[in-house]
Amino acid sequence: MAVGGFAAEAPGGSFDGRVTLSVVITCCVAASCGLIFGYDVGVSGGVTTMIPFLEKFFPSILRKEAGDTHVNMYCVYDSQVLTLFTSSLYLAGLFSSLVASRVTAAIGRRLTMMLGGATFLVGGALNGGAENIAMLIIGRILLGFGVGFTNQAAPLYLSEIAPPKYRGAFNAGFQFFLGVGVVMAGCINYGTASHTWGWRLSLGIAVVPAAVIVIGSFLITDTPNSLVQRGKIEQARKALRKVRGSDADVEPELKELIRCSEVAKSEEKEPFMMIFEKKYRPHLVMAFAIPSFQQLTGINIVAFYSPNLFQSVGFGHNASLLSAIILGVVNLSSVLFSTGIVDRFGRRVLFIAGGLLMFFCQIALAALLAAVTGVHGTKGISKGYAVIVVVLMCLYSSGFGFSWGPLAFLIPSEIFPLKIRTTGQSISISTAFLITAILSQTFLSMLCHFKFAVFLFYGGWIAIMTIFIYLFLPETKRIPLESMYSIWGKHWFWHRYVANHQESHQQNNNNANNDNI
Repeated sequence: MAVGGFAAEAPGGSFDGRVTLSVVITCCVAASCGLIFGYDVGVSGGVTTMIPFLEKFFPSILRKEAGDTHVNMYCVYDSQVLTLFTSSLYLAGLFSSLVASRVTAAIGRRLTMMLGGATFLVGGALNGGAENIAMLIIGRILLGFGVGFTNQAAPLYLSEIAPPKYRGAFNAGFQFFLGVGVVMAGCINYGTASHTWGWRLSLGIAVVPAAVIVIGSFLITDTPNSLVQRGKIEQARKALRKVRGSDADVEPELKELIRCSEVAKSEEKEPFMMIFEKKYRPHLVMAFAIPSFQQLTGINIVAFYSPNLFQSVGFGHNASLLSAIILGVVNLSSVLFSTGIVDRFGRRVLFIAGGLLMFFCQIALAALLAAVTGVHGTKGISKGYAVIVVVLMCLYSSGFGFSWGPLAFLIPSEIFPLKIRTTGQSISISTAFLITAILSQTFLSMLCHFKFAVFLFYGGWIAIMTIFIYLFLPETKRIPLESMYSIWGKHWFWHRYVANHQESHQQNNNNANNDNI
């Protein structure tokens, strides 16, 4: 047995529903919530290299770029107001994701996604028509609320609606659509960069993916788990028949959902209090650790600022935007690769393999830039070395795309019991937003002061998180959501926290079965 992991067999009561057309359609609609997050990640970095955008909102950067020959190449884009343009969305997302925990539990996953899409649509319209920085930031805040709601609800929806055997593949759809959004934004940035109104179009088109989510949410049903939790048993039965197939016997699965809901409701404590109990210690640690580590890979910083980064090391405006598109396409391809193998090889293997690849790339990037640009970053970089930089960044992006990209959304959405599932997801998403806001606000300053060593900073974190996964994350593939408690009791470290709880859980099962008899 590998340290920290095992392949647990699904306990009795597994309901391996088949993949129906309804499952595919509903999961595609829910996964499309990744579009708005990905589009914003891709568009925000691109517009900050557009000269008309900088002339209107950040003219000091253009003066620094064009007029001061003594400015370090890494420091051209070091502006706290510019980074606030990016980080304001994630601060808003942090707040809204905490609120979204109760909203998702109260009104369901589907309506929460719809609400998030509508809020994002308004924010996109404001950004496209912005005339001053204040209007720009208000629009970003509304975008943050939209992303906070959809990032909370969509991964939960996917994990709850998908058959356990294929849960990893369907949940990876969120990251796939996120990648589609990044590539779409990169292409639009590239096509509009030379026009004075290009930045408005890039920011304003955010209303299109938002409208897709709002309209799509009208066409799907909520998850059976959510409907049962809210006491809508007949609707849950209809939802199960729709996604499992009209000829499927859904009553055993429905009874299991009702039983789990009743056990959850027997707990009198508030979910935000329950999650801090000892028996949920492993869940809580993962809710904080997984999203934190995902952001500390540096991927979102690379996505936000890749045009700035490429331009800083010698690329022109258009070349930097084109390089960002290449990164997005590579990431998208690797997510597709992950979708095909995550339920076969498991989560741990992909986490570790991706971590090793990203670590190598970050160290290689730091060494290359140190050798080519000099310790102080005053030397230029040739076209040949610039190509190597892009290749290393692409390898790094692919490593993230098949590991920490989709899996960091999957793991928190599948490990929590129903009673605290929305709370756990809320903590996970808010943690991601908090770390992202801090890193996005500080990255350009870090790039200016650390220079090439900024890649060593992220490389060190990647090494730590890979070791963490090896030691502390058990394998969760093919385990039904309502039986996920079993994996922690078999883990070399976490069993000390959940052993007594498992005995209690089994007793509750026996009591429920006796009551049914």
